Amino acid sequence: MTFADKILKFYKALKIKESLPNRVEVLNPYQDKTAFELCTQFYKKYYDDNGRRSIIFGINPGRFGGGLTGVPFTDPVKLEKICGISNGLQKKTELSADFIHAMIAAFGGVESFFSKFYFNSVSPLGFTYEGKNLNYYDTKDLAQSLEKFIRKSILQQMEFGVNEVVYCLGEGENFKYLQNFNKKEKIFAEIIPLAHPRFIMQYKRKYVEQYIADYLKKFALAK
Repeated sequence: MTFADKILKFYKALKIKESLPNRVEVLNPYQDKTAFELCTQFYKKYYDDNGRRSIIFGINPGRFGGGLTGVPFTDPVKLEKICGISNGLQKKTELSADFIHAMIAAFGGVESFFSKFYFNSVSPLGFTYEGKNLNYYDTKDLAQSLEKFIRKSILQQMEFGVNEVVYCLGEGENFKYLQNFNKKEKIFAEIIPLAHPRFIMQYKRKYVEQYIADYLKKFALAK
């Protein structure tokens, strides 16, 4: 099986069996035929090989990026204009995707970047509460409900052929969660934190170039 085959098999089987807190809804684009076809095209285009990669853990997909296209940090506009994958989805852009793809361009482009790195999230499925994005750690009840799901998901992905040095998008709660996870599981050699793209785009937009330079500097540590 290629890296792409492993990813797609993983996504196809993704399901949260545990009960979630009241009014919390799951974003699972991989159960949608259109989204799964799009992410299949994406992974077959960039990951259909047996090369090793470094994994970058985000928080969880949102409504307008990976929760819509099935491709983490790639909204319908980036999927079509940058990755060359036509789609009939509403052409909305997403802030985190804007930063990530600017960073990928600075790295050398999608072919170069995706040959070395693989994006996913601590929770590979996203959540909404009353129509708004909800992070897996936003409430104690949700985080507790997801413990088994998150553990299984991370351990499965570490079998894809990824390096033991991993990256974390977010220097706060997401990084803390991965640190605590690794204290128990001891599977990461190192967790390197990166400022979260949404934080950068909302609060530090004038420093985007500096943050991109920081990402590239830290990605040079991948091994």
